[in-house]
Amino acid sequence: MLNPYIFRQDWTAVLQLLNQSLYAEEMVCSMSTQLFVIPATADLKGNAEMHNHLVPASYHRVTAVGSAIRLQNGETHETIIQILVSCVNNGLKEDQEVMKWLPIMRDDTPDEYKPFVETIIRWQQQAERTLTSAKQLLTQMGYESQNQ
Repeated sequence: MLNPYIFRQDWTAVLQLLNQSLYAEEMVCSMSTQLFVIPATADLKGNAEMHNHLVPASYHRVTAVGSAIRLQNGETHETIIQILVSCVNNGLKEDQEVMKWLPIMRDDTPDEYKPFVETIIRWQQQAERTLTSAKQLLTQMGYESQNQ
């Protein structure tokens, strides 16, 4: 039988980092989707390909936040922690693919929109930094970061 008390930890710091990462991801999603509807950037090279990874990266962040909320609220089942760790890892994997396409988008965009794409890149970097910090904190808490 599992000892439920080993999972009773303060998840506040993990949840805060995940929420920061999700917020940055929301900005990336909103801004990069806007590029599809601006006539000058509607067919921007790399945007559709980047979204193929941005969508699952967002899903993994949302699921990780939901898992952390459940843990913070007192649920203790180990599968919630497994899902949380897995989603953090999978989100970071998708982030690597997202970042491959952002410079291509920046290089293809008209000059007047380059600063806008640079802002997207900075938000993406923030999303990755905070998700990486959450992964490191989970490892410090004793939850191995399943090298997937």
